[in-house]
Amino acid sequence: MAPVTSLASTVDQRIADALSAALPEAGPADPLLRRSDRADFQANGMLALAKKLKGNPRELAATVVAALSKGDVLKEVEVSGPGFLNITVTDRAIIETLAARAADDRLGVPRAADPGTTVIDYAQPNVAKEMHVGHLRSAVIGAAMVEILEFTGENVIRRHHIGDWGTQFGMLIQYLTEHPHELDHGRGDEVSGEEAMSNLNRLYKAARVLFDSDDEFKARARDRVVALQAGDADTLAHWQRFVDESKIYFHSVFDKLDMEIRDEDVVGESAYNDMLEETCRILEETGVAVRSDGALCVFFDDVKGPDGNPTPLIVKKSNGGYGYAATDLSAIRDRVGNLKANTLLYVVDARQSLHFKMVFETARRANWLNEDVKAVQLAFGTVLGKDGKPFKTREGETVRLVDLLDEAVERASAVVREKGKGIGLTEDEVVERATEVGIGAVKYADLSTSAARDYKFDLDQMVSLHGDTSVYIQYAYARTRSIFGNAGDRSPVAHPELELAPAERALGLHLDMFGEVLAEAASAYEPHKLTAYLYQLASLFTTFYTECPVVRPAPPQEVAENRLFLCDVTARTLHQGMTLLGIHTPERL
Repeated sequence: MAPVTSLASTVDQRIADALSAALPEAGPADPLLRRSDRADFQANGMLALAKKLKGNPRELAATVVAALSKGDVLKEVEVSGPGFLNITVTDRAIIETLAARAADDRLGVPRAADPGTTVIDYAQPNVAKEMHVGHLRSAVIGAAMVEILEFTGENVIRRHHIGDWGTQFGMLIQYLTEHPHELDHGRGDEVSGEEAMSNLNRLYKAARVLFDSDDEFKARARDRVVALQAGDADTLAHWQRFVDESKIYFHSVFDKLDMEIRDEDVVGESAYNDMLEETCRILEETGVAVRSDGALCVFFDDVKGPDGNPTPLIVKKSNGGYGYAATDLSAIRDRVGNLKANTLLYVVDARQSLHFKMVFETARRANWLNEDVKAVQLAFGTVLGKDGKPFKTREGETVRLVDLLDEAVERASAVVREKGKGIGLTEDEVVERATEVGIGAVKYADLSTSAARDYKFDLDQMVSLHGDTSVYIQYAYARTRSIFGNAGDRSPVAHPELELAPAERALGLHLDMFGEVLAEAASAYEPHKLTAYLYQLASLFTTFYTECPVVRPAPPQEVAENRLFLCDVTARTLHQGMTLLGIHTPERL
């Protein structure tokens, strides 16, 4: 089916056409249309146009109104204030537009006319290290952007740039070489993520003690780093055991987060090893990077240290080792040259912004990024505790991600159990719903904050049935399903001929904005715009549910059918929106 033109777009075009007809000498003009609490829409473009033409904005607005034809879409257009247009659309137009949306599997949301290829770099844990609360945001925000962009038609390639290389592996591999059974599994036993991480933690602590206390072991560990970087087969085989054990753990955490991480998308630092020397050679030969005190560096006029001297991006260290920059620049070369990406989106902590600013600028100077290929850091803030300080345990340690997720499910369980008494949820249903509500609460709290801002992790607030939470939206969806369960033989049917109540109009107009909100969230990489839309939709539905009886007391047949139709479009929109955020919408709650 063809995409559905929103009422906002239709009204905008009508006003623009009237402006051109009334003032052809002005050329194309933007009506500056927006939603309004004084009417359905308000157009403010007459003020800027009048200023440009040195005319009276109210007179100009009146001329535009005279050029407008009313009836099918426009019900009333009034001049207000210094020259605003307050616009009310017809009830028929609202229902007919929603009926067109309802007839389409995508709710009339268009696909991008000219989609590109976006590589999204997100969910980047480190091998042999436990995931903590700091890993949450990259995973949750990145997964939501993948879904949103794919829904708009973009070709999305996922990349999980795991930390699987570096000098620390010399110590770990050497210890495993000398204690070869430390990561062994019992025959046929399937190891849980917790067990895998426990094995890795135990080995790491033992290796660290030996490294710090035994100079001979320390020397052997450093030799092992050289062997690893040289591609020694035995050393690489031991390294692979750490990667495999870590993946067992990673997948268990991502499963808990209800997030699919595919092995083919996990492309760590090690994947770019063979490109590092060539990357450095190209940068040096083209003059993008220069030698400074033996290191290969890129300098920037606007990046200086506390002493006022330029702070370079170090691509290759004076001892011949490669920095993170060499790996990141090689990854850009791979993603642009081999994956043919138009956009590189990095969902990375805001504290790494300077690093990526320098990496992107270096890639631009090398022409790996240009007018046809852009790189964007979707920088995110820090997860804070209730006290507004970085989230720590009582002992002052970083919070383990699995502990945080388990606690969220536990808190949600109490809410679901209490709420579920009235609808007879079984114990199995309570457990399932608690997981959907708890994990949804964590994701929604993260996504409903502008990514760049820090946010407080408050589980009591997150699982509340009141306010801007995922469970409030989930409950609104479940309510739509219960209405259909009580509707008997009545079905959702659109009745454009009916006059709409204020709550019906408000709900209908908001439903019609879904595609535009998705387009904004996709183009600006701002999933919080979608969460805000869904929360407002749930709120408007709650008002509609209170003010407009659907089943009891029973309204006339046509009114009941039309209200069921509004319930159906609301349910589908809530479900689709929450799915894009990676959050379940339970049928009963």
